[in-house]
Amino acid sequence: MDARKVRSIFKTVAAADPEPATELVFKSPYELLIAVILSAQATDVSVNKATKGLYAVANTPAAMVALGELGLKRYINTIGLFNAKARHILETSRLLITRHDGEIPNSRAALEALPGVGRKTANVVLNVIFGEPTLAVDTHIFRVSNRTGLAPGKTPLEVELGLLKVIPQRYLRHAHHWLILHGRYTCAARKPRCAECAIRRWCEWPDKGL
Repeated sequence: MDARKVRSIFKTVAAADPEPATELVFKSPYELLIAVILSAQATDVSVNKATKGLYAVANTPAAMVALGELGLKRYINTIGLFNAKARHILETSRLLITRHDGEIPNSRAALEALPGVGRKTANVVLNVIFGEPTLAVDTHIFRVSNRTGLAPGKTPLEVELGLLKVIPQRYLRHAHHWLILHGRYTCAARKPRCAECAIRRWCEWPDKGL
């Protein structure tokens, strides 16, 4: 996409929402990490419902380990893949205690060494907690990037690297959330709301408006 179009897109979304934020509810870096692990193949709404009760009894690595696998599953069993996620969360909590003094590490390598934490989850933590200009390419960002022509790619990594190349530096800090929210509420998968889209004039999707 032409650089002028890219600037226009982000200037527009930035003006409409200068400080976008994740819709996951959390009060600490640890709570965010656990919520993002749970959010894989699940909605933010379902994760928030589960963590509301969970965090009331276990919102630190030590408390989570003490809760145990069966205890944890009682709070997250409404979320897809909860058995595997429970194991990952408990092992990650143990490693945070033994390797990082219970704190969330601020490096990609250390984050991705934790069970259940891949590149996407690491990018969310680095962006939201540490303010790094990273992009976690989920289904929404992948769709918006390909549909609009912003950064076409066949894989999430290809799209991520493409976005990092074309998005002006001043917008990188919040680009992750602007694109997710746009994909979630405007550029939806089945029924995109093109008539209401603020960036429609720069979108290169041939079917827009149909």
